[in-house]
Amino acid sequence: MKIVALYTNEKQLIKKAIAGEQQSQKQLYNKFAPKMLGICRQYIKDVHFAEDVMVDGFVKVFKNLNSFEHRGSFEGWVRRIMVRECISFLRKKQFVVYDEETYLSKPAQDEGMTSAFDVEYVQQLIDELPEGYKMVFLLYAIEGYKHHEIAKMLKISEGTSKSQLFKARKMLQENLKLSGLSPNKRSKGK
Repeated sequence: MKIVALYTNEKQLIKKAIAGEQQSQKQLYNKFAPKMLGICRQYIKDVHFAEDVMVDGFVKVFKNLNSFEHRGSFEGWVRRIMVRECISFLRKKQFVVYDEETYLSKPAQDEGMTSAFDVEYVQQLIDELPEGYKMVFLLYAIEGYKHHEIAKMLKISEGTSKSQLFKARKMLQENLKLSGLSPNKRSKGK
């Protein structure tokens, strides 16, 4: 009986993909596409646009595959490309607004959600943030970038980055209170 290896060494797979082997490129895509779509979806509300951005991101991944130096994780390298593609997409579409008017004029929405925190609800709350708040929040809280890095990526000041994060957190807290899911309310009721 012949044993077939189900796990392919990632480094070998990358080398074969660099050499233009389509099967290896397909394996890399299939391995990382679901997670990368999730990342794109965090930044881009419409799943169809998120898919388009992910595909564009993978085009860049495969074009620049030979520049991956195997020093960190390959997934992290791909993730950084996807985040930059999302930022670039949002800039081109002029969805990003860094002003207080968007926050102040946005009416609160009562979705009548249950008391369980789930991923879809959290994503919905994040999606309701104005794009500027959302982008800074995701880059800082999810991706782990520092304010000076965010400022450079988004071409804003470090102070604006800090302000946007503060306002995003405040808006998320207010929306949680409105839905009755505030951590303070939950702990008091128990």
